Amino acid sequence: MGDVAAIEDLYRRQYRRFLRVAIAVVGSPDAAADAVQEAFARALRERHSLRSDDALPAWVWRMVLNAAIDQQRRTAHEVPGDAPETVAEPVELDELRRAVAALPDRQRHTLFLRHYADLSYDEIAEVLGVARGTVAAALHAAHETLRAEAVA
Repeated sequence: MGDVAAIEDLYRRQYRRFLRVAIAVVGSPDAAADAVQEAFARALRERHSLRSDDALPAWVWRMVLNAAIDQQRRTAHEVPGDAPETVAEPVELDELRRAVAALPDRQRHTLFLRHYADLSYDEIAEVLGVARGTVAAALHAAHETLRAEAVA
């Protein structure tokens, strides 16, 4: 399984969605683009391990999310002087970013897949390998935590 043309088609049609989620995870557009490229290169290399072409989108989403998480971990260990200078952000946005970053991984990743990639609960469940109810619970908990942070 895992037709090269199907992977390339998914890349062309969904690149912006993959990139939005990767940016949300990594924080840097350049690092996010690298993560998406890395994920698709891996998908092409490992396409024969895919059991069904029907599972292709979730399989690639999982690769993109994992590549973004790996990229985020690598960049988290950079020396602060190595990071590019950033433009000052409004305090509220900075606080929101910190609150989202403080969410448990499952809640944060569910939030990103739902709001940045616009995936359905069922699609998110397939990507994360969890039950649909777990997706609903994680998303609800993330929203509640962020609401509480906004009020505080």
